[in-house]
Amino acid sequence: MVETWPILSSLIFFPLLGVVFLIGIKQEKAIRIITLIISLIEMGLALPLLKFQLNSAKFQFIEFHPWIKQFHINYHLGIDGISYLMVLLTVFLLPLCVLCSWNYIQKRVKEFHICLLLMTSACIGVFVALDLVLFYVFWEAMLIPMFLLIAIWGGPRRKYASIKFFIYTLAGSTLLLVAIIAFYLKGGTFSIPELLKMDFPFHFQFWAFLAMAIAFAIKVPMFPFHTWLPAAHVEAPTAGSVLLASVLLKMGTYGFLRFCLGLTPAASVYFAPLMIVLSLASILYGGLVALGQTDMKKLIAYSSVAHMGFVTLGIFMFNLRGVEGAIMQMLNHGITTGALFMLVGAIYERSHSREIEDNLGLGKYLPAYMFFFGLFSLSSLAFPGTNSFVGEALVLIGVFEKYKIVGLMAVPGALLAAAYMLRLLQKLAWGEPSKGKNFTDLNAREWLYLVPLGLLVFYLGFAPKLALQTMDKSIQKSLIKVHTVQKSSNINLTLVKKEKDID
Repeated sequence: MVETWPILSSLIFFPLLGVVFLIGIKQEKAIRIITLIISLIEMGLALPLLKFQLNSAKFQFIEFHPWIKQFHINYHLGIDGISYLMVLLTVFLLPLCVLCSWNYIQKRVKEFHICLLLMTSACIGVFVALDLVLFYVFWEAMLIPMFLLIAIWGGPRRKYASIKFFIYTLAGSTLLLVAIIAFYLKGGTFSIPELLKMDFPFHFQFWAFLAMAIAFAIKVPMFPFHTWLPAAHVEAPTAGSVLLASVLLKMGTYGFLRFCLGLTPAASVYFAPLMIVLSLASILYGGLVALGQTDMKKLIAYSSVAHMGFVTLGIFMFNLRGVEGAIMQMLNHGITTGALFMLVGAIYERSHSREIEDNLGLGKYLPAYMFFFGLFSLSSLAFPGTNSFVGEALVLIGVFEKYKIVGLMAVPGALLAAAYMLRLLQKLAWGEPSKGKNFTDLNAREWLYLVPLGLLVFYLGFAPKLALQTMDKSIQKSLIKVHTVQKSSNINLTLVKKEKDID
């Protein structure tokens, strides 16, 4: 599906055009307003994506232009059902990040909003790139604005958190670059669609999978590569935490789906037991550590480790329900956890503390605030009727279809989510107030960025059919090679057993 109007390019480069425009603006209020307008125009530019063909597994909205002909590097863009929802989520979150930072950011306002726009461009580029070099350029470009968001506008330990984030992700990126070069030398092209059609020998897949998997596991992050995440979340400004949780973490799981399953299916099957064990460790470890936190932001950060563990668990089940649930959880986690970070930022502006004990009994003074906190907390623990319930239920269905024992081991993770979120909710709503009598409830700006996220919680909770239709064909296509490998493995195992019986 080739479009005459470059929709995907416009989504990538319009924020960059906005950056150029902001450079000449000096008044802080004007900078905020103009950035908000740019973000709303960006949403308008994404409207043509609603023409996405639901029942097609092909890449759509294709753009192709030669870039570096000598090395067969092209400017090649397109989306399918796996990347489509991530692009929409990224575009949707930009104006909400501008709104939630309206009063929070008081220094270097221009530079902050420039970083937001640069982040948006890079994140969209990651999800739409169909050339490995172009993908890597966007993957690396994302590091700089995120590093600056933490290092400049972060909390007291911002230098430590930003450097740790940068070193971890850069180390993963180096391994990813090695894998990209290996695919070019072996396949003779950087084109992702062309590479997806090729079959590589197992020994090559083995090492390529390891290099990519470590890079993506760091980005997710999976246990034991998760230690950079809590520090980055706690020190980042609200908008930085939102983008980090809602978009950046999804790049890792997107990489598993697009590259590990698509390019190294045999190695993915081989390493699936290890990935399942690490996923379970992420679920249980993240939940247990979250249960002991006193800082609201750190609690939500560790909950992200657990929630993303469900995503990787669903991916490595290699069945439709598991992968459906994984992609739904990628979307749902972006909505719910992003909203929770916004709510923590909102109360921090009032109490100047993220400690649970300093924000007790808010239900008596901030009923609207606690309504939204209760809604997104219930979504986070996958309460029926919310968006996260659909994703988590699909993941568990996929797990129980494949391995009942693994499913039983994952269930305590869901119970831990209920424990730490209900504990937090109970203390904030009904604890004995230590402060709060002079707090004001949500203002119009805060309603403006919370209501759309709340509506999505209910919409995806009660009517997920459209989202599932969007991804189903692409999932089925991506799993074909994996299932072929599994069948051949089963046949080989059967032959070996027969030979042993004959002997």
